[in-house]
Amino acid sequence: MRETTRDAFDRALDTRSMRRRSLYVDAWHRLLKNKAAVVALGTLGVMVIMVLVGPWLSEWDHEIPDWDHYSTPPSLETGHLFGTDALGRDLFVRTMIGGQISLLVGLVATMVSLVIGVSYGAVAGFFGGRIDNIMMRFVDGIYAMPFMFFVIVLMVVFGRNIFLIFVAIGAVNWLDMARIVRGQTLSLKNKDFVEAARACGATEWQIIRRHIVPNLLGVVIVYVTLTIPQVILVESFLSFLGLGVQEPLTSWGALVNEGAQELETAPWSLLFPAAFLAVTLFAFNFLGDGLRDALDPKDRV
Repeated sequence: MRETTRDAFDRALDTRSMRRRSLYVDAWHRLLKNKAAVVALGTLGVMVIMVLVGPWLSEWDHEIPDWDHYSTPPSLETGHLFGTDALGRDLFVRTMIGGQISLLVGLVATMVSLVIGVSYGAVAGFFGGRIDNIMMRFVDGIYAMPFMFFVIVLMVVFGRNIFLIFVAIGAVNWLDMARIVRGQTLSLKNKDFVEAARACGATEWQIIRRHIVPNLLGVVIVYVTLTIPQVILVESFLSFLGLGVQEPLTSWGALVNEGAQELETAPWSLLFPAAFLAVTLFAFNFLGDGLRDALDPKDRV
């Protein structure tokens, strides 16, 4: 009888897995019908290709200045497509390198917050009771503190190593993710498939890992696309304050800071990095809106 029950449960899991795959395929087709999301996805693809390939296509280095051209406007004759900064460094290459750093910050810091937030929220929501109360009161306590304060403290304590910056931003950016995942877990933990897993002898941690978290992927994917631009903006703000990426590396935020100081004499030094930053942030937000609509179960027919 036990084998029969387990076989039936396995078949139910296979059926649910096939249904989930079909739902994601359906979501993909519905995403493709959203013109704004498709344009945003294409824009992000072009942006990634540009920041990765762009520096290899230029004869200039992001560190070495052109001694003959200081604060030179964009020109094909000089070979500086975006002009040069006050030190004679090519802004095209520096903008592409800055894009690599900013996008890397967004991805790595978001992954850090994703791992912490999903794990924390799933455990709190699934176990509930006193464990949930203690864990969420800790989250509320951190929420009461200024977000930027924690980032600055972590950077002061651990230094300004670029990877530590990524981790520091992600380590304090998981609170919203934890709350969202907790709320979704509370609505899932009493579903029939969870009870079936318990009946088959699955442990609490196996249920969280194999059943709860996979059913949260839709919400998590949407939130990730909205977290990446938020993290990029945080890093840009820190770099604008001089607390982010340090020379010789740069980021879009650092370039915007430098360009703001040269706005009157060299406006192009602000225009190009600010435009790349703004386009990327808008693209991620439009893509996030499109994914939210595509993965919304209320819109499925």
